[in-house]
Amino acid sequence: MKLTREEIEHVARLARLELTIEEVERYGNQLSGVLTYIDQLREVDTTGVEPTAQITGLENAWREDVVLDWPSKERLAAINSAPECEDGQIKVKRILE
Repeated sequence: MKLTREEIEHVARLARLELTIEEVERYGNQLSGVLTYIDQLREVDTTGVEPTAQITGLENAWREDVVLDWPSKERLAAINSAPECEDGQIKVKRILE
């Protein structure tokens, strides 16, 4: 599936990428190749094939969370060295995306 220059530039804008003319050509060819490969995969008959998330047979190893008491002297030293504290806890800035 060959993408047009306009489609490549549109995808770049969506990704907030500023591409040079050479990069538009290079990445456009690469993306077109990926889409061509995906088109080939769509032709494969997968009737009766179960969806697979992973094939290694690995399983999650769960463990119980265990709360350990921190020695009060160390806890106070950490709190006192923090730039800002509130109610005996270290206060950090909120992260917004």
